Amino acid sequence: MMFGNWVYNDFMPRTSDSKAPNELGARLARLRKAAGLTQAEVAEALDIPQTTVSYYEREAAYVPSNLLAPMAKLFRVSISEIIGESDQTPNKRGPKTRLAKQFEAVQKLPKAQQKVISNILGELIGSQA
Repeated sequence: MMFGNWVYNDFMPRTSDSKAPNELGARLARLRKAAGLTQAEVAEALDIPQTTVSYYEREAAYVPSNLLAPMAKLFRVSISEIIGESDQTPNKRGPKTRLAKQFEAVQKLPKAQQKVISNILGELIGSQA
């Protein structure tokens, strides 16, 4: 649909009425970048326009439910992580270990960097086994 110079399509949910910064959009951009993808690559994989991906990252109040599972698979994260729900179990006690935090950081790196770290760990662990 065209409204003046604006293009609106069915994949674009209404914006939030809140003037607060868009946490969803920032989270989507962070997850996309951590997966090593561009907006154009995400758009192609989800079969939506690149402008729609940009819209989700800038101002959308939500992502349509039909895109959550494909997006989670593409970013290699859970749907809960996309929508901002915590994946931590309430029964877990104490702070995360330094090693757990490091592994979480590695999971957010691009695949090529993850592979380098995996090879290094494989060499270290293999030599001690």
